[in-house]
Amino acid sequence: MKIAILSRGPKLYSTRRLVEAAAQRGHQVQVLDTIKCYMDITSADPAILYEGEELDEFDAVIPRIGSSITDYGLAVVRQFEMIGTFSLVESIALGRSRDKLRSLQLMSRKGVGLPKTSFAHDVHNTRELIRLVGGAPLVVKLCNGTQGRGVVLAETIKAAESVIDAFRELNADFLVQEFIKEAGGSDVRCFVIGNKVVAAMKRSAAAGEFRSNLHRGGSAELTKITPAERATAVKAAKVMGLRVAGVDLLRAERGPLVMEVNSSPGLEGIEKATGKDVAVAIVKHIEENAKPFNNRARGKG
Repeated sequence: MKIAILSRGPKLYSTRRLVEAAAQRGHQVQVLDTIKCYMDITSADPAILYEGEELDEFDAVIPRIGSSITDYGLAVVRQFEMIGTFSLVESIALGRSRDKLRSLQLMSRKGVGLPKTSFAHDVHNTRELIRLVGGAPLVVKLCNGTQGRGVVLAETIKAAESVIDAFRELNADFLVQEFIKEAGGSDVRCFVIGNKVVAAMKRSAAAGEFRSNLHRGGSAELTKITPAERATAVKAAKVMGLRVAGVDLLRAERGPLVMEVNSSPGLEGIEKATGKDVAVAIVKHIEENAKPFNNRARGKG
């Protein structure tokens, strides 16, 4: 097969591992800088061009779209879908995953376990937002934040009011979410491929930090997940429409709660913590599913 990887960082661990895994399985692979792709949008013969030349047809594309270029990345993925290329991450699912509020609404509707959450843009009664999530301590999250950026822990009501008012002054969309104390600054990253959790790791926050993101100095280790955690991770990915997803769970007293569903989960942390070849598992999934126009979206997103 011919496989394209949409990535602005060919030297990044995840991109390199996917290239290696595809080559190992006997496939041709090309890394394309997403923002260097451009599109000929015509009803007769839509095409994707790259550095002055029309791209040859690919059997599959693996989008690794950074949050800073989400909108343009979505347009490129949609164009691949229009010409019939199988996309590992479809445009509609990618768009959903980048919208924190939309993600939570979809999962809530399907009964996926979630932390108590309130949403606001211009709400005058700050205390009501705080009350809805059970009071302080609580977490305030920017809707467009990634990798732990734009996430603040407010330990008192006064601190929460100050953070919420500051975000409102910035005209920022944000979520107010309950703080799951019993999680102890840890979460579980479940790597879902298809309808299966292929690897799971426990991420723990660094000293003095409450965010467990590895980019924030957190540590990771292999963990055994419960049947409930496994089922929750698979259901969350399915609700989002993602074939491949990193589902982050909090271990709460009332059961596993989904904190976030990532459509471009990194491979370095999960592979090193678990010793599993996740990149090859991704390529195998593509082999089993890559057929022309085998996308639910078909460029309609």
